This record gives sequence, C-alpha cells and structure tokens, in this order.
Amino acid sequence: MTELTEIKAALRRQAFAARKAGFDMQGETGAVDHAVAALLDEIGPARGQVIAGYMPIRTELDPRPAMSVLAEAAPVSVPVIEAAGRPLRFRAWTPDAVMVDGPFGARVPERGDWLTPTVLIVPLVAFDAAGNRLGYGGGFYDRTLEGLRAARPTRAIGFAFAAQQVDAVPMEPTDQPLDAIVTEAGVIRPRSPLAPPGESA
Repeated sequence: MTELTEIKAALRRQAFAARKAGFDMQGETGAVDHAVAALLDEIGPARGQVIAGYMPIRTELDPRPAMSVLAEAAPVSVPVIEAAGRPLRFRAWTPDAVMVDGPFGARVPERGDWLTPTVLIVPLVAFDAAGNRLGYGGGFYDRTLEGLRAARPTRAIGFAFAAQQVDAVPMEPTDQPLDAIVTEAGVIRPRSPLAPPGESA
C-alpha cells in the first residue's frame, strides 16, 4: 500500500464517521430540506439539461427529493456500473420507475433509455474547499467525468453533509474536480486561481 493510499484510507474512515453523524442528525437539523433547496438553486433552470442524480446508499445525503422536482422539467438519470474500470452509464429515471438491485448496493431502473448527462449530482465521502472529492476508491466518477468533459461542457455538483468537509483531499492526476459542493449549510464554489485570496469564483 502506497503512502497516498494510506492517507486516503485514513481520510475515508474519518469522513465516514462525520457523514454518519450528519445522517443521524438530519431529522433534527432539517438537513435534507436545506440541502435540496440549495441544490435546486445551484442547478438552476433544468429545461434543456440532462440531469444525473444517484440512488443513496448507506449514509449518503438523499438527492431524490430534488430529482423528483427536476424530473418535472428535464430528463433525469441515475448511474449504472457495468464493470470495474469502466465509466458509468446513465439510465433514465422517474419517481415511479421500477427499481432493481444493482452492483455495490445501489438501486437502478429496471429499464429505460440511456442518457448522456450535462449536470451530475455526485455523491462523495469527503470534499475540500478547492472542489476536490474523495470517493470510494473505484474511480468511476473520475473516468466518467473525464470522458463527458472531453466531449462537452459538463457540471459536477457534489452533494454532501457539511461535516464531510476536510482541510485537503489528496489528489492524483486522474482525479476530476467538482464545480460546486452543495451541503445543508449552503454552496461551496472552488476559488478561481485568478481570484485574489479571500474571494470566491
């Protein structure tokens, strides 16, 4: 195990504990309602977009209330893992879609068109203020975003509890940054390299 792998593993353990604490407190804090409202504001007008959400697993923040609203104006999809080392594919989703078990415990639509998203709501384990994301280690979103962004402008919006923020996520050349991170406490937009210190892009 390399030093970077060890650092990421330790950071995941810390972030999983923080995420569980946020998940356990969400009913008392109204975290989902606040986060959903902020997410819808960040995405903006959905018409003309293709949105990718996700089916939450374990203690992930649940984007489905926002996905249901977005589905009234735009196609919404969810990721499907086809195989290790492959990019994700995205199958059309609606609030009444018939769902079946998929890999890694996430539910996927039983049937539906394959879509190419222009906006992705991205789950994560940890994030930092620079827009760096720590996932589960499979690299699925990094491979997917690299391909999507090479073909057309594509926004990736992290969705997480504020407690999942860390000082710095160690990055590798293949890691894809987020354009914004939405939490129950508001929206974090990475600072532009051209912006003076203390100002956000």
